[in-house]
Amino acid sequence: MSRDRTSRRGLLRTALLGGVGLGAAACDQLSRSATVRPVLDLVEGFTESVQRLLLAADTLAPEYTEAEISASFRANGSTDPASAAYRAHVASGFADWKLEVAGLVETPLTLSLDELRAMPSRTQITRHDCVEGWSCIGKWRGVPLDAVMAHAGLKPSARYLVFRCADELERTLDKSGQYYESIGVEDARHPQTILAYEMNDQVLPVAHGAPIRLRLERQLGYKMAKYVMRIEAVDDFSAIGRGRGGFWEDRGYEWYAG
Repeated sequence: MSRDRTSRRGLLRTALLGGVGLGAAACDQLSRSATVRPVLDLVEGFTESVQRLLLAADTLAPEYTEAEISASFRANGSTDPASAAYRAHVASGFADWKLEVAGLVETPLTLSLDELRAMPSRTQITRHDCVEGWSCIGKWRGVPLDAVMAHAGLKPSARYLVFRCADELERTLDKSGQYYESIGVEDARHPQTILAYEMNDQVLPVAHGAPIRLRLERQLGYKMAKYVMRIEAVDDFSAIGRGRGGFWEDRGYEWYAG
């Protein structure tokens, strides 16, 4: 995904600060100030609250017909993780790949791709909206995330699910370049939130996140983590990465991208 600061959050910063004449770099610097950051967090929290008020917890994102599937579906973010471990999984067809489910759960899990495929699945044709401004419609099949977490048994203290991924978008001394994302437990329970292993009736391609990717249809594309290797249930994410809840959130994007 582009690092261009023309995200909705970046535009919101500009508006809040008087906008005229302020470049993206200035907004980014101001967003880290002790004075401005709480204002941005307050507005973001308001956005989340309004969407949750207007939409019932199980309200579906629009779904489309087979005829409306995009002829070409653009891949966002990483398209071919370079780690040796991931390359070995690709070479073996993910035969030895396992999804780890850990953290605040009653029963930690390690699930193979075959085991995920054996679980009840959901198929949906939805539109992917990228923060960069483009959209594509695709068909996805996967296991509902709620079913996986029910199998693990979420503890009452769990508030968020953190997705650890195989891709690294930038090399940093603090290791923060490793991609991760997080969502609230309520969004994990939404009917259209799935761990997709097929796209357009084919095995999920590497460019689109093989062997599984998150589909979170009521939020923007950067929330839909690719190359998922591990899911952790947590009560707080402030000690993970830079404390904002995701790779792009740590770099200025909003956490609740509804």
